[in-house]
Amino acid sequence: PLRYISKFRTSVKQEAKKNKSQWKTMGPAKVAVPSPNDFLQKRSKEPKLAPRKKEQDGKKLPPLSVPPRTYRPVIRIKKNFINRNALAAIRGVPKKPRPFCVDSRQGDKYPLEPSGLVPKYIKKKNYGATPKYVTRRNEEIKREEEEYEASVVEQLKKRAMKQLSDEEKTSILQALKKNWEETNRQFQCLPVQTDTRYKRMHKQRLELKLKQLEHDIEALEKHKGVYIANE
Repeated sequence: PLRYISKFRTSVKQEAKKNKSQWKTMGPAKVAVPSPNDFLQKRSKEPKLAPRKKEQDGKKLPPLSVPPRTYRPVIRIKKNFINRNALAAIRGVPKKPRPFCVDSRQGDKYPLEPSGLVPKYIKKKNYGATPKYVTRRNEEIKREEEEYEASVVEQLKKRAMKQLSDEEKTSILQALKKNWEETNRQFQCLPVQTDTRYKRMHKQRLELKLKQLEHDIEALEKHKGVYIANE
């Protein structure tokens, strides 16, 4: 059988030849040659100023900030600098030599003023005076300390202990003694034989309570002044 040939084969070939290697071109094949009349002239590419406007209807234009061309500055009288310099040299005070300090046998010298051997800073007006920023900082530190002390004193006043009066102390002692008598009665009513765990625990609890009550009563009777915390 014959090989299949597309009917668009010729058109495809033409399109491929037409658009082939377009990126390799360096511009149009033919460039228009410039005319000899359009030759490049000197200062032809410089910007040109607009033409100056003339006076219209009697109105004067504003003066220019640049002096006109006809302006000629006033020529001053020439001074004799030679004579003036000579007079200044004759009448002037001679320049004092710059002090130096020599510190070696070979004659090595250096300026005396920046060496630190001359009292330079003690001659200032503010020498020995405390700087303002130091004074300000000390005042701030002192104020902070006073505020802290005031807050501590206030906290101590809030947490200060209260002293019991004689009446309150007597009433507390009576209540403790009454509580001790009641606890002692319960202890005396315990059975002689503690054969269970509950009986032993109950007996230990009463003994601890009696010891604590006796300790509190003894402490209240021993000390005249008693203080309690506000907490």
